[in-house]
Amino acid sequence: MGLGPGVRFSRRGVLLGAGGLLVGCSRGPEVGEVHLRLATGPAGAVYRRIGGALAEHISERVPGATVTTVPSGASTDNIRMLRAGEVHLGLTSLDALITSDGSAPAGLSAICRLYDSHLHLVVMADSAIREFRDLEGRQVSLGAHDSGTEFTSRRVLDLNPVHADGRNLSQAASAAALRDGTIDAMFSLTGVPTPAITELAQRHRIRLIPLEAQADALFTAYPGPYAPAMIPATAYAGVPAARTVAVPNVLLARDDLPAGLVYAITDTVFRYAGAITSAGRDDAEAVPEAWQINVRTGISTASVPLHPGAVAWFRDRKR
Repeated sequence: MGLGPGVRFSRRGVLLGAGGLLVGCSRGPEVGEVHLRLATGPAGAVYRRIGGALAEHISERVPGATVTTVPSGASTDNIRMLRAGEVHLGLTSLDALITSDGSAPAGLSAICRLYDSHLHLVVMADSAIREFRDLEGRQVSLGAHDSGTEFTSRRVLDLNPVHADGRNLSQAASAAALRDGTIDAMFSLTGVPTPAITELAQRHRIRLIPLEAQADALFTAYPGPYAPAMIPATAYAGVPAARTVAVPNVLLARDDLPAGLVYAITDTVFRYAGAITSAGRDDAEAVPEAWQINVRTGISTASVPLHPGAVAWFRDRKR
C-alpha cells in the first residue's frame, strides 16, 4: 500500500538515514521534498492541539518537510487512516493500538511515546450522579466515534456492567451537551488539563467521578497499557482531585516511511519538546502535555515496535 503521489523522498536522504550517519546533526538529515499528513483528533481535544504543534515544528525544523494536520475522530480513526495510506503519521492511545494478543497492527510502528492521557468522567456539580454505578440509565457521551475515549469508555462499561445510553460526541460537543443538560455525564480520555473541560470548568461548576475500581478492573483484564493515576485538584478550577486510569499516547508512522525521515522527526520531537509546549503561543494555545515528552519514557512503547529510524535515533543518543 503506497503513500500516494504527494510524497517524495530524496535517495540520498533515505540512504543517510538507513546508514545511521546522522549523529550530531542538529537539524536532522537531508530528506528531500516531503509532504506528510498527520492525523490528529476532534475539536476540543489535546490531540488536535499537540498534533498541530508537532506539525508546525517538524515543518520548520526538518529541511524540505511540510506536515499538514488531518482532523479525525482520534485514536482508532487515526489507526484506520494510517493503515489505509490516507495519512503518514498519527496519534493514538496505546490501548486502542495493541490487539487482544498483545501485538500492534501490521504496517505501523512507533516513533515515540509522547504523554499520558487520563480517563475523565465529568458531571455538573449539582448532578445526582455520585459514583460510577449511578450512570445506569443515564445519557452519557462516550467520546467521538472511533476515538480513544470511545474505545476505553466502552471497555470500562463492559467490565463494570452499567446500562447507560451512550452517545458519540466530540470533546467540545460533549462539554456543550453537558452544560446544556442534554447529557448527564461525559467520558474524556485526554491529557490533563484538556481544553474542552477547562473551558467548561471556568464557566460552570463541575465534578469528576472517581474511577479507582474501574481502573483496577482494566489492569486485571488488560495488563500492559494501563496505569493507576490521579487527576490533581490543580487541573481544573474548583474541581477536587479524582483517582482514575492513565493510558500512554504514541506518535505512529507507517513502516514505509524512510528511516532518515523518521530519524529527523524523532530528533525534532525530543530536541524541541520545550518549544512545542509554549513558544509562540498564548495561554489558550499552550501545550502543557509536551512537558512529559522525554527520552527516558519516549522509548517505552510496550509491545509496539519502534520504526527503524526511531531505533537509530535512540541508539545514537546512547553513544
